[in-house]
Amino acid sequence: MILPVFKLGTLALKTFCKPIANRLKKEAGLHPKFRQIIINIAQANHRLATNMQRRIYGHSTEVAIRPLDEEKAVQAAADLLGELFVFSVAGAAVIFEVQRSSRSEARKEEQQRLELEAMKQRDEDLMREVKRLRQKLAELEQLAKGRELIGALNFRHAYDSENEKAKST
Repeated sequence: MILPVFKLGTLALKTFCKPIANRLKKEAGLHPKFRQIIINIAQANHRLATNMQRRIYGHSTEVAIRPLDEEKAVQAAADLLGELFVFSVAGAAVIFEVQRSSRSEARKEEQQRLELEAMKQRDEDLMREVKRLRQKLAELEQLAKGRELIGALNFRHAYDSENEKAKST
């Protein structure tokens, strides 16, 4: 029951984070200090991406990279911020799900371990019971052998007594 509710909650969280990311993107360009920070982030990201592309295509990286104009930098940084927010929420949801799953798996393994220990204990108890019953059986067999011997001697004695009585008559 909890798994479908949790999955539905995760999906709802991912759905709600997209409008929040859009709102962050919109508000990012309005605050002056934050605007300057994101412009710097966008310019650094632009330089990094351009250098990586130049290396991939085998071009020189010693060339000066023309910075983005302010509006493009704000837009690029706002997009980056929005995507980072969505990715962070999705990553946190995945991490939480993995941890929950591992806790669930650990509980299952612990339950299996306890069941296995109980089965081993029961097996040991049954082995002790079988051993005790074998000892009792051996004692009964010894007792029965002893009684058969005595019974056989008594039988012969009784048979001999009857024969003697028959002969004397």
